[in-house]
Amino acid sequence: MRQTINGADFRRLVISAAASIELHKQPINELNVFPVPDGDTGTNMSMTINAAATDLRKAEDPDLGKAAGIAASAMLRGARGNSGVILSLLFRGISKRLKGVSECNGVLWAAALQEGVDAAYKAVMKPAEGTILTVARLSAAKAAAAARENNFFESVHEAALAEAKTALANTVNQNPVLQKAGVVDAGGKGWVYVLEAMLCALRGEDIAVPETDEATPVKDQASFSDFANEDITFTYCTEFIISRENDKDPEQLRCFLSQLGDSLVLVDDEEIIKVHVHTNNPGAALQEALHYGSFVTVKIENMRLQHTEKVMTEQELAPKIAAPTKPFGVAAVCAGAGLADVFQNLGVDGVVSGGQTMNPSTQDILTVVNQVPAETVFVLPNNKNIIMAAQQVDPLTPKHVVVVPSKTVPQGVTAMLSFNPDGSEEENLQAMTEALDMVDTMQITYAARDSDFDGYTIHEGDYLAMFGSALFGTSRDIKVLLKGLAEKIKNDNREYVTIYYGADISEKQAKKAADIFAQICPDADVNLLSGGQPVYYYLISAE
Repeated sequence: MRQTINGADFRRLVISAAASIELHKQPINELNVFPVPDGDTGTNMSMTINAAATDLRKAEDPDLGKAAGIAASAMLRGARGNSGVILSLLFRGISKRLKGVSECNGVLWAAALQEGVDAAYKAVMKPAEGTILTVARLSAAKAAAAARENNFFESVHEAALAEAKTALANTVNQNPVLQKAGVVDAGGKGWVYVLEAMLCALRGEDIAVPETDEATPVKDQASFSDFANEDITFTYCTEFIISRENDKDPEQLRCFLSQLGDSLVLVDDEEIIKVHVHTNNPGAALQEALHYGSFVTVKIENMRLQHTEKVMTEQELAPKIAAPTKPFGVAAVCAGAGLADVFQNLGVDGVVSGGQTMNPSTQDILTVVNQVPAETVFVLPNNKNIIMAAQQVDPLTPKHVVVVPSKTVPQGVTAMLSFNPDGSEEENLQAMTEALDMVDTMQITYAARDSDFDGYTIHEGDYLAMFGSALFGTSRDIKVLLKGLAEKIKNDNREYVTIYYGADISEKQAKKAADIFAQICPDADVNLLSGGQPVYYYLISAE
């Protein structure tokens, strides 16, 4: 039984954990109860920890403290979604405790696991039971108890893993939503996979992804940023990677996409399908791709906009920091050229491309923040699953970063209307935060999976309507949901309605939706704008 580990051991343990999460990301994704399309837990955790694995593979014989620091730094910048941020914080705490040491025994490892738990809990405003936090906390406590009995690293880690499995099984009883669905917490399951894979590596049974993932054929390695700047016929450069989950022939996808646009490149192997296409309808491309598996990455750029950044490789992730020319600036997260235009017209200095199904990483947000020519940069995440990633940016830049916790695009727009460049930081934060409660957000998307949720029997492909964060209704007819939402805000006496229609909705269809609201809410001022957002057919704000 191993008494201690060193830097080389830690490197192997993290790489093994990253491989395990990559292999199990889809089962983790499937534990998500709410059926809307999203940047799922398994995908976010995989992208986060694999950032660490990539950097550790490049490191030459790091000592323990350095290896832990490399992993923590890479995961901090690569963190995506709440689950990815919490995972990065667990490793940040571990790194802090292992700093400056060359070997780690059981007592030190138990202390490091607890340091990680402390870091994660500190970052979450309202920790909930039955989550990855619970699993990590209980396993760290068990590790501490085991260390008092036996100072061997392997013995302590084994005890932590055993307790993590027990705690995970109990999450189904701690969260009413999980209990109804009969599943355990997705993030907690990911943490169990991490601890389990680390123990396997410690025993010489390292987890590895299939060689096809590690040694992609040359034809798959083309950088999408290398394509020539040909005359632009189609507006959106759409790129994504799909994790293959069935036997559907990718040639059918190729045929579909070839009729949808041009500059098509589709490469595939047994594990993934990688696509680049120029199209005017990226939503249709994404919708069709879902028939083959779940998204690993998605990127959509408007090639006609001067502000759109070129696709960057990992070697280009060190942008110049703009010198401040004003005290305050704003960066906002959104997906869709129309939404980007809305924010820029309101005075936003930088737009981070992302949202549902494509949560930007901390590094993505940092890149845009650094380009804002201001001393203090307010960030509008506009998605509850991006807030934590945005909150990690401040210590990574000389600029002062203030996160306004907007959970939807309409909230972000309303907050921006309250921004006063001549006000103080405190005045702006207060005004923008208070503005978030002044707007109701309605969203219509589709069901990504079959589900029985909140009293609704939901089938894959159904239209889903949400009011705020709650499921409002489901139907095979989108007009039914539009009418229901309009009746809802009529009863609430809302005066202003703004409808942002997505990439999958034509202007003619959108005008019919606006007519529904105008007819049902005759006293409301109804405005219609092209948002161009993927995945969400309509984003609707009511004030």
